[in-house]
Amino acid sequence: MLDNQPRGTIVIEDLEVGMVRSLRKEITDEDIELFARVSTDRNPVHLDDAYAQDTIFEGRIAHGMLTAGLVSAVIGEQLPGHGTVYLGQTLRFLAPVRPGDMVLAEVEVLEIDYAKRRVKLDTRCLVNGKKVLVGEATVLAPSAKFD
Repeated sequence: MLDNQPRGTIVIEDLEVGMVRSLRKEITDEDIELFARVSTDRNPVHLDDAYAQDTIFEGRIAHGMLTAGLVSAVIGEQLPGHGTVYLGQTLRFLAPVRPGDMVLAEVEVLEIDYAKRRVKLDTRCLVNGKKVLVGEATVLAPSAKFD
């Protein structure tokens, strides 16, 4: 299940501190398998139930970067959206995401440098209201002057 807000672009001239956009996605076994194939990260904690039971997680978990990819989707599709260039991202993984979890990825505008078109964003992912990932992104936002 994928539930998100309208996609497109919010140009730098229309951005405001405090703006928030989000998407909600259920992490499936297929998502984890596809991410493992694309990334070549086949760590058994993601793919092997028996192996994962004997880890600190006591079960399979999604790749952390799969969860972080949802933040990237919000930035690239909604806030600021199409034409955005990622300059940097910090991440802290606070809790595991498991197959079947519904993840809410949120991005919020913290600071805007209109002259340089740089935007600092608070990034976070939550499962059942609990933060599982937090960080900050810096992006170069698209501009109406360069359409």
